[in-house]
Amino acid sequence: MSQITTHILDTTLGKPAADVTIVLSAQQGENWRELARGVTNADGRIPNLLPTDEPLPLGIYKMKFFTQEYFARQSTANFYPFVEIVFDVATTAHYHVPLLLNPFGYSTYRGS
Repeated sequence: MSQITTHILDTTLGKPAADVTIVLSAQQGENWRELARGVTNADGRIPNLLPTDEPLPLGIYKMKFFTQEYFARQSTANFYPFVEIVFDVATTAHYHVPLLLNPFGYSTYRGS
C-alpha cells in the first residue's frame, strides 16, 4: 500500500465519489512540486498513489481534489471547484487523508 492513501465519501449521497482526480504535491520553499496524480476508483479510493517501497521525505504535502468535475458530471451545483488539504508528514508511517464531501461543504481528518 502507498504511504499516503485517500478516499472521498459524498455525504449527500452516502456513497463513494468515483472518478475524482487528485494531485499530491510537496512543498518546496514557497512553491509546490507535483509528485503524483491519480483518479479515485469505484470505491472512492486511491490505494496506490505512491510506490510502496519509497517513503516520502518528512515535510509539508498537499492533496488537491478536483471536485468541480465530479459535481458537473452529476449536474449538481457546487461551491468549491477544488479542495486542497495541506498536511505534515512527520514520520514514515502510513497517512490516510479522507475527504467527506458535499456540494457546499467538506471535512477531513487523519484516518488510519
